[in-house]
Amino acid sequence: MLGPLDLNLIWNSLPDLFSGLMVTLQLTVLTTIGGILLSVPLGVLRTSPNKFISGPIWAYTYFFRGTPMLIQLFLIYYGLAQFKAVRSSGLWFILRDGYWCCLVAFILNTAAYTIEIIAGALRNVPLGDIEAARAMGMSPFTILRRIKFPIATRILFPAYTNEVVFILQSTSLASLVTVMDLTGAARVVIARTFAPYEMFITIGIIYLILTYLTLWGFRGIEGHLYRHLRSRKEVVSEVPVLR
Repeated sequence: MLGPLDLNLIWNSLPDLFSGLMVTLQLTVLTTIGGILLSVPLGVLRTSPNKFISGPIWAYTYFFRGTPMLIQLFLIYYGLAQFKAVRSSGLWFILRDGYWCCLVAFILNTAAYTIEIIAGALRNVPLGDIEAARAMGMSPFTILRRIKFPIATRILFPAYTNEVVFILQSTSLASLVTVMDLTGAARVVIARTFAPYEMFITIGIIYLILTYLTLWGFRGIEGHLYRHLRSRKEVVSEVPVLR
């Protein structure tokens, strides 16, 4: 039967876990930013009717969404190092380090999912709004910037919130390629103290807190995006009903 938690051990391990937490947050933020920068233009091109444009993007998203992230990480960290051309190129400065390999793998993976989220949201923009913009003489780029993207952002936001949470939790894979993130720091403490129960419970609680804060932050942003709908609803509710 499991005994009580060793709170003193957990307290003494917090500095090590905090350093790992900083790496986890760095990976999450940089992956999110990199994924957005890559997925926004590719998401727009994914909706193109031209198969020569949308086809390669579909193949990219199919591969990264259809294979486990762990396999992708191992292919980048272990696989690319086998090629002499890679080791002698300028990319080796990045690919020889586990941290940057993780970042590349995470960005490519999340971008694949985000591209499909963006493309799906753009396809679901009401056709009437687009036709109205065309009737006003807007150019395709102006329609994309002023009509499609604002509406698509509100459509995709709930799905993208889940994707950011997935990014946060997937950073725990970084410890498998020598990166000392939160999970990696916990494994080092476990190897030193032989206390897996306390450490995994602790980092589990930390991940729960991070997930809650992420959802809370995105819920606030979502409320800001939908504020005009909320205001309209409040105005309608204030109109007296005539009998």
